[in-house]
Amino acid sequence: MKIDYENAITILRDIYWVGFEERDTNLHCNSYILIDDNEAVFFDTGSIPDFPTIMRKVLEVVDFKTVSLIVASHQDPDVCGNMVIVEDVVDNPDLKIAAHSNTARLIRHYGLKSDIYVVDNHNYKITLKSGRELEFIYAPFLHSPGAIVTYDKKTKTLFSGDLFGGVSKEWSLFEDDNLLQNMKAFHQLYMPSSKILTSFLNKLDSYEIERILPQHGSVIEGDSVKKAIEFLKSVPCGIDLIEK
Repeated sequence: MKIDYENAITILRDIYWVGFEERDTNLHCNSYILIDDNEAVFFDTGSIPDFPTIMRKVLEVVDFKTVSLIVASHQDPDVCGNMVIVEDVVDNPDLKIAAHSNTARLIRHYGLKSDIYVVDNHNYKITLKSGRELEFIYAPFLHSPGAIVTYDKKTKTLFSGDLFGGVSKEWSLFEDDNLLQNMKAFHQLYMPSSKILTSFLNKLDSYEIERILPQHGSVIEGDSVKKAIEFLKSVPCGIDLIEK
């Protein structure tokens, strides 16, 4: 079945892909919206060139003013380059931006006006108005000193930022037979070492994860979650490759 990437795509009843199909760089950027009653969480708002497309898709699924939280998994321009413009469009005085302190001190240089919710000052958790809890898991140096991933216990979904990302010319939002090799290519390009990567992946053993939503690459679901985690534990990357 052909997927229409020009519009928002339903991942679950309350989670939508609002990302951008990048045809020039082979690095497709995935932004997501989580809707919880009358509140919305926006994960990794994207780059400046992608802004019109992304925000049009957001408007397909939610009123801008219901966006109360933006999660910045790290500071890269493809993740939050457009965030200051998103702030203006959302126009919610209660808007917060969740980020690790090592990311917060960098994204302030984008000119953000909203309160930054420093996750490591709040026990790596935030509770939405409904009582739904999001947990932030610290992923240092993967591939930023302040990288985080977000776990939604209600849906057992991991919003993984650059982790589990993939790079490929032939891209599908939902995993295909090229998933593992696309992940290998991306992690070997962008992650610092297998030791650091494996140390983080071992943390995930205590979480019940039904799907992974990366900022690049493809959505990973079901039995493929475990396969992806175990596969990446064996991938040499960064300094491992340089030393060879």
